[in-house]
Amino acid sequence: MTGEDPAGQAPKRRLPASTRIAVGIGSGVAFGLFAGERAAPLQVVADAYVKLLQMTVLPYVTVSLVGGLGALDARQARELGKRVGLVLALLWTVALAAVLLFPLMFPSHRSASFFSTAVLEERERFDFLDLYIPTNPFHSLANNVVPAVVLFSVVVGVALIAVPDKGPLLVVLGIAARAVSKATSFVIALTPYGVFAIGAVVAGTLSLDDLASLEVYLVSYVTMSLFLGLWVLPGLVAALTPVPYRALLARTRDALVTAFMTTSLFAVLPMITEQVKALVREHAGARVEANAVDVIVPASFNFPHAAKLLSLSFVFFAGWFVDARVPLREYPQLVGAGLLVMFGNVNAAIPFLLDLLRLPADTFRLFVTSGIVNARFGTLLAAVHTLTVAVLGTCALAGTLTFDVRKLLRYAIVTLLLAASIIGGTRALLQSAWSRAYDKDVLLGEMSLSRSRGAATVWHRHEHAPPLPPVTTSVLDRVRDTGVLRVGYFDDSLPYAFFNRRGALVGFDVEMALQLARDLGVRAELVEVDRAVLDRLEPSVCDVVMSGVVVTAPRSLHVQFSASYLDETIAFIVPDERLSAFSEWSNVRAMGRLRLGVPRSPYFMQKIRDELADVEIVPIDRIDDLFVPRVPPVDAMVATAERGSAYTLLHPEYSVAVPKPRPFKVPLAYIVAGRDAAMTAMVNTWIELKRKDGTIDALFAHWILGQDSRPRTPRWSVARDVLHWLY
Repeated sequence: MTGEDPAGQAPKRRLPASTRIAVGIGSGVAFGLFAGERAAPLQVVADAYVKLLQMTVLPYVTVSLVGGLGALDARQARELGKRVGLVLALLWTVALAAVLLFPLMFPSHRSASFFSTAVLEERERFDFLDLYIPTNPFHSLANNVVPAVVLFSVVVGVALIAVPDKGPLLVVLGIAARAVSKATSFVIALTPYGVFAIGAVVAGTLSLDDLASLEVYLVSYVTMSLFLGLWVLPGLVAALTPVPYRALLARTRDALVTAFMTTSLFAVLPMITEQVKALVREHAGARVEANAVDVIVPASFNFPHAAKLLSLSFVFFAGWFVDARVPLREYPQLVGAGLLVMFGNVNAAIPFLLDLLRLPADTFRLFVTSGIVNARFGTLLAAVHTLTVAVLGTCALAGTLTFDVRKLLRYAIVTLLLAASIIGGTRALLQSAWSRAYDKDVLLGEMSLSRSRGAATVWHRHEHAPPLPPVTTSVLDRVRDTGVLRVGYFDDSLPYAFFNRRGALVGFDVEMALQLARDLGVRAELVEVDRAVLDRLEPSVCDVVMSGVVVTAPRSLHVQFSASYLDETIAFIVPDERLSAFSEWSNVRAMGRLRLGVPRSPYFMQKIRDELADVEIVPIDRIDDLFVPRVPPVDAMVATAERGSAYTLLHPEYSVAVPKPRPFKVPLAYIVAGRDAAMTAMVNTWIELKRKDGTIDALFAHWILGQDSRPRTPRWSVARDVLHWLY
């Protein structure tokens, strides 16, 4: 009757955990593809699952580190630090070598981007003391400051080594560790449901358009992370320890899949700990103290793992993307600085490295976007790195490392052959598949109004728009009487007023002008005007000029400005390779005498002279003229970051540099004809209304930030596009 219940029936066989997880992933992806964006509400379930996984980890880290270290004697602790430190150094070397191979995978190409508010932000200061030294351990526990919690636990655990009567406390800590592990197992039982929700959300909402510009980096990163995670690190374990390659991956499969789906290494540390203990007991051939694993796994979380170091590859991609490849002579600087800054937050480290190597700061947005895909493969690699450190470190302490020359030589040869094949194959694949020509200039030229705001008559300068009737009482009364609002625009006001590829006049201020006419209940006329109106705007020409006009004190002596509706930031437009040199005022001043192209405005010229005493100014009449080659050439050009970014879309070999600290702002406003008080008061009130109702913010996002610059279509799904159930 063995294997049967009292009723004589055989018990139901439960599917293995890995099978249930695989079913959860597969069904989640299938549901996401079926429902498309309708799967987004499952994000709540996905987030709840990840939070449940993380709930027990900090308590686990604390009790396991304190108990694990406290159970050691002084000699064991010294050996642990020395040998695991060597293992970490070996894995860092492997990961950094992989980073240096990245440029070999990129195909032979140019690029630019819309304005980003990130260019205005000061670089985040690294404070290693706050990150690693907890003045209040309870604050660190409450705020999930993992490095500080680890250091506190290590200090207490090391102190416990020398305490003579520590036995009862170790028993309590052991019981606590088992209780936390038991609680974690309850949560892990929910994994099939959690990964179902995660898979559904990713498959249903991931926009391929968002990832199109990143396909080279995504393919390269995924390929290299899989190579490291599925061969290099597990193969190294098999070459140096008695643990076979297949056994390593088979035993830890559940932890690796969970890490991949949740993108949380932190959440699977308890799983990795238990699985490494089992592996070493089965294959090490000698008794291994479980305390070593309890210390190594959580402690290793405090140091950069292979996936974090692999993020350094984005710096090479950024250089490739903007046609400013990182030269070989700067590889040592990248490796040295990169290893140090990766002890901190990767989202702060990457902007620092981009600035260090004089690469455009706005490429950091691509790094953030790449995390949609790369975070999963990076977490998988991080989990493999952690278990590799644990197995190698534990075997090193137990004296079961093996140095078989034939095994090591075979591993090295296979690794080199695979690396050459993967790098060469990836480059060939990308070279043939990634043939997209630069199209940001086309994208800008195809932009249209964000929404319908009514029709308008457009007059070019050569068409001689008929003069407006004389003003009898006020410009505002004339607008009401004629039923026409005539708005002036300049022909070099990208992105505020410009003609797109279809010949339509579009832009931020064009939409504002149409909205103003609509709100007044009149018809709009848009007429091209000369910049001479900055000295005097006659009411016969137009009622108001709306074309990204910068307010300056000298101009306000001649014309009537409305209230400011937007601020711009003074910046330099420079060749891509000189971006970093112009990102700090101190660096700019240190370059000595500079030759700068500056708009022909007394305000701009004086502002530059105030900041740079030794400067030669080349006056520029039109922004387009900034990009005309000159003899001798100018070192940089002065413009505003917001409109300068739009012009770099047409000239992708240039970038926008906002010198820090203290970015200088200049306001934009509209010019009211005839210094008319009634019209000015109305426009001021209207601007405030448009600020309050979100119109200005929406237009800024569309025309300046480039959001929704491509027409958005709903995410493809089976229900909508195949079965036509959803509309």
